[in-house]
Amino acid sequence: MASPSRIRSRHGGAGRMTVLGVTALAAVLLAAGGSVSAASRPAKAVLTSSSSLTTSSFNRNFSAMLTLKSLVKEGHGGITAILPDTVSSARYTEFDAPFLTTALQTAGLSSSQITVENADGSDATELSDAQAAVTAGSKVLIMDPLDSGVGAAIESYAKSHGVDVIDYDRLTLGGSREYYVSFNNVKVGTLIGQGFVACVAAWHVKKPDVVVMHGAVTDNNATLFAQGYNAVLKPYFKSGKYVDVTNTAGTWDPPTALTEFQQAYTAHSNINSAVIPNDETGAPIITYLQTLHIKAKTFPTTGQDATLVGLQNVLSGYQCGTVYKPIYEEAQAAVALAVYLRAGKTPPASLVNSTTEDTQANVAVPSVLLAPEWVTAKNMKSTVVADDFVPAFQLCAGSFTKACKAAGIKP
Repeated sequence: MASPSRIRSRHGGAGRMTVLGVTALAAVLLAAGGSVSAASRPAKAVLTSSSSLTTSSFNRNFSAMLTLKSLVKEGHGGITAILPDTVSSARYTEFDAPFLTTALQTAGLSSSQITVENADGSDATELSDAQAAVTAGSKVLIMDPLDSGVGAAIESYAKSHGVDVIDYDRLTLGGSREYYVSFNNVKVGTLIGQGFVACVAAWHVKKPDVVVMHGAVTDNNATLFAQGYNAVLKPYFKSGKYVDVTNTAGTWDPPTALTEFQQAYTAHSNINSAVIPNDETGAPIITYLQTLHIKAKTFPTTGQDATLVGLQNVLSGYQCGTVYKPIYEEAQAAVALAVYLRAGKTPPASLVNSTTEDTQANVAVPSVLLAPEWVTAKNMKSTVVADDFVPAFQLCAGSFTKACKAAGIKP
């Protein structure tokens, strides 16, 4: 098990507890022969060779990481993962950090070769973390850039020191990374748009007057999400079936998103639905709507990341659904690429399944793109609950017990 001192986050000890807890869970599962509980989704086939890795290889017991142990022995130096913040989504502390750590440990890296950090929303911190990692002997950086400016600076610095970089979750525009690992972000946006359309029909909203919100303009993912949901919504707006009332400037900061929404709602009191790109920015908006005594299943909103609050808002009828991105898959894909790079090897074509256009550098970046899922109350049990992404006892606590029962979820 990695020493806690090598698993750093500037937001305190809670993140370390999560890391160690998930790591311990993975160890128990592996000791049991890689089995999963009966409540979980069927386990994927156990691989015997890293050359057979595909985007379908990664499961909750991290067994695919065991195939990388021989490659780990061929490489040297450390692998550092740098996550961007603790505000835009709870995922970075609750899932990415522990899953990256578990994947690295299961692949066979020692505690001294593993560092997982969080930049706490600071460009300067993210850059200094990267520079410190290079100085300390890391040979590969797994980096989720706060924005493309700091991402490109990190990648330039790393390249000048012979260190490879993998863009994690967000693509650095104008960067020089080796690979990009994420979910298909246009598909994420498409699911948000399609989920909104289905919800409008199911909730019988006769004339949707829509505020279309946006993530931070500095985040290329936000652009891709919007590309997806705007493409779905365009024909509805063009035909006049829906009304595109207004669009917000864009942010991943929840209080700022609430302010943007309130300003739009005050200026356009006819707004009766909102396309919102993630759960965290949607949560305060939904709370605000509840203070206005908006009834459940009358004001469609959307989200992504399958956070606890987002899923509970889905169960309570204030959010149409959320996009679930099994982060344990993304973490393992990133670690697999990092282990190959650390060993001086080329990852298998079966894993690197796509390319993503860096529109600033005008290059096609070799990519591992994973498949997201749209989650509603109807399939929550078979997705996020089956994967134990959000524990049922937390999801169904207090006032949500009845809604969980209706969805077939037992705490």
